[in-house]
Amino acid sequence: MSQPFLYGIDQLTVSTAIAIAAGKVKAVLSPEAIQKIKASQHAVQEIVDKNRTVYGVNTGFGILANTPISAADTATLQYKILQSHSVGTGNPIPAEVAKLMLITKVHALAQGFSGVQLSTIERIMWHIDQDIIPVVPEKGSVGASGDLAPLAHLFLPLIGLGKLVEKGQDPVNGKAAIELLNKYQLAPIALGPKEGLALINGTQFILSFAVKAVQRMHNCLEAADIIGAMSLEALTGTKAPFDERLHDLRPYAGNRLVAQRLRLLLHDSAIMQSHMDCGRVQDPYSLRCMPQVHGASRNAWLHLKELTEIELNAVTDNPIIFGADDTISGGNFHGQPMALPLDYCCFAAAEAGNISDRRCYLLLEGKWGLPLLLMRDVGLNSGFMIPQYTTAALVTENKTLCFPASADSIPTSLGQEDHVSMGSISGRKLNQVLDNLEYILAIELLSACQAIEFRRPLKSSAILEFAHEHVREYVSFAEEDRIFADDINLVAGIIKDFSFTDRLNQFAVQQGIYLNQGFETFA
Repeated sequence: MSQPFLYGIDQLTVSTAIAIAAGKVKAVLSPEAIQKIKASQHAVQEIVDKNRTVYGVNTGFGILANTPISAADTATLQYKILQSHSVGTGNPIPAEVAKLMLITKVHALAQGFSGVQLSTIERIMWHIDQDIIPVVPEKGSVGASGDLAPLAHLFLPLIGLGKLVEKGQDPVNGKAAIELLNKYQLAPIALGPKEGLALINGTQFILSFAVKAVQRMHNCLEAADIIGAMSLEALTGTKAPFDERLHDLRPYAGNRLVAQRLRLLLHDSAIMQSHMDCGRVQDPYSLRCMPQVHGASRNAWLHLKELTEIELNAVTDNPIIFGADDTISGGNFHGQPMALPLDYCCFAAAEAGNISDRRCYLLLEGKWGLPLLLMRDVGLNSGFMIPQYTTAALVTENKTLCFPASADSIPTSLGQEDHVSMGSISGRKLNQVLDNLEYILAIELLSACQAIEFRRPLKSSAILEFAHEHVREYVSFAEEDRIFADDINLVAGIIKDFSFTDRLNQFAVQQGIYLNQGFETFA
């Protein structure tokens, strides 16, 4: 295992957050972080002892900010805020996303501006380290005072309420938190002043969906280039539009990267060499414009990654405690900085599926030497006609998910919170689009693998032949109709678990080929 990550001290990245959630990187509190946590909690206690009025410490919340709370009731207030804000509905979010919420919250609290007790942070870390994760409903956050409802559910188990799920089990089967706490001989903790508010203020729900989207979208974009190159080979397209000189004249980073990848993926292809003088002047846009379309989605992804990593290292609760005499009640919890790029990436991911569907359609037309519907005996057989119906359906579903949630705002808290981001919906929606995109790409990959075999005995490049062979480990060439849903699910599986792109990248490196050299990628 690598060096431990230091909560509140080190810079958290998307890949590190995912590695901590997977148990591949250990995350700990350093003496420096512990000192900052204690100093911040001491400042809050001093505010209470000296009866200084500070929002959320000795006042009510939201529209009740001007309602004073007595010193005797400050602890009770923190329990009530967790209970009153636990209003989520819908299915539980994936346990990995809930775990990322815990990780990102600890990192924010450990920076020492939130006034929480060390023991509270240590209990949250226990949940992370033991992989005993709270059950969090998917709906209910407007992404403004942070993700109030989901964070309230996330931290109910600290006070013995809510539900927990153990070690990889389905959150649908969550058990009463108190039952599992008793099993591990742990008592509910006693929350101190401001702690409930510090726990539920923040963007960790939006952020954790963004972390997963950055990982998943990168994988889809990597796969899209590979699959698109295979479709181009099957359709005997030209690689001329990927010339480096062309893209230096319009030097968007994403476009240049995709063009580079396509050049390397197609290098030394016998199929490509076989039709250099065929006389075809131009390919359809879905082949010719892959650098521009895939590249635009890459640019959107790069922006989301950049902003996600700023948010990963931000303090987003309220008020911020700089000292006992220095507190600021502001708006760092507002989700707008993440809501906009999440919506933008929703369009970008949907477009990657849109162009993939167009290539599926091209493969079926029976042009350029391919059989109609990618099967020799059609009529009795429908061939690959109907899988493209599925891509068409998924593409259209993605279009319906492209309304930007961040374009809407509904006032809450009797107008005190009069502009909200809806970024929680943006984050969930992007991951729904990515769910569909993985299946769209799987269907194109199935179709391209089928089509490329009609070019035999000619071979593609070493990398694309490796990709083809990898798919053939799961799905055989189709001589006649069969239940293609089974094939689709198998191929979607190797896209969803990243093994398709991981294995191909490993093979490329073994060949001395670095597809992304010179450009920022996921790691």
